[in-house]
Amino acid sequence: VQLQAYGGGLVPAGGCLRLSCAASGRILTTYAVGWFRQATGKEREFVAVITWGGGTTYYVDSVKGRFTISRENAENTVSLQMNSLTPEDTAVYYCAADLAYGNVVVGRPTYWGQGTQVTVSS
Repeated sequence: VQLQAYGGGLVPAGGCLRLSCAASGRILTTYAVGWFRQATGKEREFVAVITWGGGTTYYVDSVKGRFTISRENAENTVSLQMNSLTPEDTAVYYCAADLAYGNVVVGRPTYWGQGTQVTVSS
């Protein structure tokens, strides 16, 4: 599975962005897909995950109520809608996938995509 995250950019605090993760090589419908982020000088952290069927999602507490992960299986993509962004959300965002949902949640997915930079100005 090859993954590519895109949609990042520069937004003011309170703004929104929609990130997308496009897959090639294999279809994503059997994979759990997650988003992670890494701010400068910090460790990479889990942000959100969605099961292959889309029926279960899980978020890190800091983004609950602001971010929404969804999948568009027909397009082989997974999106992350980010609202009410704050400067603390500034990071490089990565998408990742694994056949096992649990592996994504604990930060050990098999497949990683290249990141996309999100910068939120104060």
